[in-house]
Amino acid sequence: MEYDRIGRTYGTYRVPDPRIAACIRRGLGPAASVVNVGAGTGAYEPTDRRVVAVEPSATMIAQRRTPGVEVVQASAESLPFPDDSFDAAMAILTVHHWSDWRQGCREMRRVARRIVVLTWDPTSEGFWLTQDYFPELLSNDRPLFPPLDALRDALGDARIEPVPIPSDCTDGFLGAYWSRPHAYLDAGVRGAISSFSRLNDVDSGLHRLAADIESGRWHRRHGHLAEKDSMDLGYRLVVWSNET
Repeated sequence: MEYDRIGRTYGTYRVPDPRIAACIRRGLGPAASVVNVGAGTGAYEPTDRRVVAVEPSATMIAQRRTPGVEVVQASAESLPFPDDSFDAAMAILTVHHWSDWRQGCREMRRVARRIVVLTWDPTSEGFWLTQDYFPELLSNDRPLFPPLDALRDALGDARIEPVPIPSDCTDGFLGAYWSRPHAYLDAGVRGAISSFSRLNDVDSGLHRLAADIESGRWHRRHGHLAEKDSMDLGYRLVVWSNET
């Protein structure tokens, strides 16, 4: 299982960002019970309502810091719950890891009346890291992430809204350090980003990035980013509801 191999540092580097958490809370609405599908270490699980976490990886489960949450080791494609068990289901930056994301969506619709998915738009042009230093990240990731139209069709009449990424984002996913280029030189940071584990050659891009930072070339090309508080990097919140 991929995350049994690469997920050992997630608990350290993937700290929920409060601004992203606020977007997810708004998407969950008044749901009193939530199943977190592909829950990982438990990031973004609400603390003011009943939550059941579903996660297939024992490595990720071992890093959880929410002892009061029930954890079920299972997959998104076969949720071990009766129909309509929850008010809402959430899936945060996980759908692209599922073996069959359409089946996972069917399962979420079966067990919940509201669905909140945080994902990435594979038609996004990326940003300087993927454009200038690691273009293979884009070519690898695009086939993994469901097209937004297909995801919306699978869920039903869902709404899609952008999730801007703050310049000081605390959740270390791929786009989190868009204003902090030094961070990508840190092996611990890269170890908490699954996309890096699929690269054939990391060193050449790292050498170019380190050299451009040292020479000032990166700052000359991208220093204007320091003026921005957030950026739209293609992350999207998809919300579906069957509530009456």
